[in-house]
Amino acid sequence: MYNILVCDDDRAIVDALEIYLKQEGYEVYKCHDGLEAVKTAFEKDIHLIILDIMMPGLDGFFTTVRVREKKNIPIILLSAKSEDTDKITGLNFGADDYVTKPFNHLELLARVKSQLRRYTQLGSMEQKNGVLKTAGLEIDDELKEVRVDGELVRLTPIEYRIVKLLMENMGRVFSINEIYERVWNEPSFSVENTVAVHIRRIREKLEINPKEPKYVKVVWGIGYKIEKY
Repeated sequence: MYNILVCDDDRAIVDALEIYLKQEGYEVYKCHDGLEAVKTAFEKDIHLIILDIMMPGLDGFFTTVRVREKKNIPIILLSAKSEDTDKITGLNFGADDYVTKPFNHLELLARVKSQLRRYTQLGSMEQKNGVLKTAGLEIDDELKEVRVDGELVRLTPIEYRIVKLLMENMGRVFSINEIYERVWNEPSFSVENTVAVHIRRIREKLEINPKEPKYVKVVWGIGYKIEKY
């Protein structure tokens, strides 16, 4: 059974989501502000968070930042705004997905299942593909760890899957659409910003100088690759 944390200052939305999620067999933890959500995420065995952006006090963006200090569980942000800037901001702060209010609950449940499926696959110890390494960058898919010069790097599930894809195919250039389809397991449509944001966050974590990356290279007009040294 998966434990899902739902946080929104609109109690009616939280109660409705609780009903939908419990019908799917999920255990639901309810919160109504960011600080309470952070506390619950750290104290309970939470597998996914559905989090509203516009909350008093600690908003959804900074709640995501706080959770990311210790947890790499999937985070889906909810917002009444549909602007791309909000979506990109949410991804920059560490979220894995973004849903605009008002939302179709069936679509939200589909996104929840998709994120949990990826998270479960990421945490599975059944696949033992060994260690891949290029220069100081190393990925151990058995332990689900990425290290740079021996130092553990904390990646979100989506970031890990992107790095794993590129590391398993070092030297090969993947288009933005290819990356999205392989990592998100969904058809790609207007996904340039989504992939670019995740690549930028990966570079910030892996590279000494993200503006002059050593590992994650862009091939202009084509896509991205990880160099083999």
